[in-house]
Amino acid sequence: MHVHILGIGGTFMGGVANIAKAAGFRVTGADLNVYPPMSTQLEALGIDFIQGYGAEQLDMRPDIVVVGNALSRGSPVIEAMLDRGMAYTSGPQWLAEQVLRGKHVIAVAGTHGKTTTTAMLTWILEDAGLAPGFLIGGVPSNFDSTARLGKGRFFVIEADEYDTAFFDKRAKFVHYRPRTAILNNLEFDHADIYADVAAIRRQFNQLLRTVPAAGRLIVNGGDAELATTLESGCWTPRETFAVARTDADWSAQIAAGSAATRFAVLYRGRAVAEVSWPLLGEHNVMNALAAIAAAGHVGVEPARSAQALERFHGVKRRMEVRGVIGQVTVYDDFAHHPTAIATTLGGLRARVAGARIIAVLEPRSNTMKMGVHRKELAPALALADRAWFLNSPDLGWDLPGAVAALGDRAHFAANVDALVKGLAGDSRPGDHILVMSNGGFGGLHDKLLAALRARK
Repeated sequence: MHVHILGIGGTFMGGVANIAKAAGFRVTGADLNVYPPMSTQLEALGIDFIQGYGAEQLDMRPDIVVVGNALSRGSPVIEAMLDRGMAYTSGPQWLAEQVLRGKHVIAVAGTHGKTTTTAMLTWILEDAGLAPGFLIGGVPSNFDSTARLGKGRFFVIEADEYDTAFFDKRAKFVHYRPRTAILNNLEFDHADIYADVAAIRRQFNQLLRTVPAAGRLIVNGGDAELATTLESGCWTPRETFAVARTDADWSAQIAAGSAATRFAVLYRGRAVAEVSWPLLGEHNVMNALAAIAAAGHVGVEPARSAQALERFHGVKRRMEVRGVIGQVTVYDDFAHHPTAIATTLGGLRARVAGARIIAVLEPRSNTMKMGVHRKELAPALALADRAWFLNSPDLGWDLPGAVAALGDRAHFAANVDALVKGLAGDSRPGDHILVMSNGGFGGLHDKLLAALRARK
């Protein structure tokens, strides 16, 4: 069967392509821009892809077209697909029907931490010899791809709440039918498709309706929005996790002065494991607790999970060190929501103590472009000594006014080249430059490292 994937350059759809190829399908695809790491991954798999969404690509007559959620009515390839009466489906639906049926699906949902928690859990199961299939919305350093068909009965999937396709406005995760589900947290995001947090809660409630009574929910015990969601209906046994909370099933005691690189794992108040690892920040301890709890549901002992986490190398673009030039360290991070920005800064501050942190932010996500979180932006950056912003002329709202509370700590540039110049001039030995964006940021990381190298 020939599967043609529209939006193949995205992490999710590229993962679907990887899995389809491994399952024996002929796979082709198309996207507007396909760039590393997905272009490299697709080329290594021998998957042909087309740049653009022209109608002529359908002349190859695929058996089914798998449509990504970046596509909408009016696109030439979509109009041609509909006019010709071709068979089509969404990525989540295809995955559910062709791969997940009959599997023990472990889904990781939440506004923050999905990618890292999914990668942690997948690595734990891999280290335990369970050879899971997986689809992760980022590049896990312990694996050579973002997705795999797997050999065992377990499949771990990052369960995104974003909508499925132009013809299916339900959240992607509704299709997955998990037996084990992690609910990391719930905040308002994706303002381009959801009117308010209540609309997102309704999607999470739909997810809860698909988890069987013989399954397990692993829930952040300190999240009020998740608590409200559960009050709307829960038919599955659940365990809670939280750092330093005696009422949670799973908790952690973080070693003093360790920046959360060492902690004890407790189950109902009893120590069951110790973790010493290279990651930092309380948010990663929370992710680890969720992963350990979910692994426990499928038979992996906490001590074995803890041992695996000590060899967990993280996910690219999550506090990833891109280079150190002239004693200036440049990090790349995916943070784009105020909560994630504050959490990431908190973790870095715990590591570098009193060293100067320069935060660099691109307001790129649809929610950020709409200005939904502009009032929370300055407080989120409180731990940064200086903050630089890409203030694009087409942003549509007053960014300098929104972060006026930062005073002379805030600096702005209208384009990436001006931002690089400003950062290179502003930085000094010992600084930590934390670059945050959910996109490529116009190649800022490499340009900045080159500027620092030239200065040195």
